[in-house]
Parts: sequence; C-alpha cells; structure tokens
Amino acid sequence: MAGQNTGEIRVAGVGHVYVAPVGTAPPADFTTGWTGWSDLGFTTQDGVKVVKKDKMEPVETWQAVAPVRLVHAQRDLSLKFTLLQVNTDTVPFFFGGGTVDPKLGYTVSGLAHTDERALGIEFNDGPQIVQRIVVPRGAVTETDDTSITRTAPIKLGVTFVALLGANNGLATWTMNTLTATAGS
Repeated sequence: MAGQNTGEIRVAGVGHVYVAPVGTAPPADFTTGWTGWSDLGFTTQDGVKVVKKDKMEPVETWQAVAPVRLVHAQRDLSLKFTLLQVNTDTVPFFFGGGTVDPKLGYTVSGLAHTDERALGIEFNDGPQIVQRIVVPRGAVTETDDTSITRTAPIKLGVTFVALLGANNGLATWTMNTLTATAGS
C-alpha cells in the first residue's frame, strides 16, 4: 500500500526458527503447523538478521568519468541468528552434518560436505499478525566462535545462505494479518 500506514509497521515480538530437509513443504496456510520441520528452539534476543547483498559491476567508458551502466553480477541472501539450545538438532545444523549416535554423541565430520537444508522463520506481531520467511534450499556457510564458559550460555551463531531454488527463487516472505498461527 502506498503512503504512510502505521498498521504496516511490524515488530517481530515472538518468533521461531525451523529447519527441514530440502524439499519439505512449508505450511500451506497460517492455520497449519510446521509438519516435518524441527523447531531449533531459543535464539538470542537479537532474533534473525536478514541480509541481502547485490554486487554490481560498473561499465566504464573512455568518454565519461562515471560508469554509464551497472551490470548485476551477484545476489546473496543470508539469514544470521544465534541458537541457545544445544541438542541433536542444533549441533549438527551448526557443524554442517556429521553423525548422531544415541550412545556416543555427535561426531563432527572431517570431510568437506555441504549440508543443504530448508529454513523457515515465523514471527508474530500480536495475536493477529503472523509472517513467515521460507528458504527452500540453503546451507550454513559461516559460524561464530563459540565460548564454553562457567558464566554464560553456549551460543551457536550461524549464517545461513539461500541457494537458488525452484522458479529462480531464493526465499518467500508470506504475510498474514487476519488470524494467528496454530500453536503459537
């Protein structure tokens, strides 16, 4: 909607981060739960940072000192967040795969592997406003240093980069302002 509308200002008061195998369908609507997806639990109060970067290459000419055109060279879309729970969903997500054995614990893989996943972000701005960002295909490409100390929680900071999906899409941002999501 054009113009100033205070009803379109969003504050992501409460949110969730979900992960699933690539190809898992997100909820069909805002009354359906995240079937087949794992909730990654608590994150830091910073929530999720969405970062879009476009790289433009200038076309320069002999006849002008300024570029005469920009050529789109690259688009990156990433989501950055910090997980606070340490479990069999969050640790493999942070390390990029590996194996989980109920008796032996988690083994970090020493082999190069891209652990592709689908990622879903859902947030509520009050009981009637729910929004979702779904990345159907991507991978964790960066992790923050993790401190294991006596005085603070372990934090698993990740950068999840969207990879090209169906119909040349990187992500979908779905908005609902009529009903609250089931189970939130």
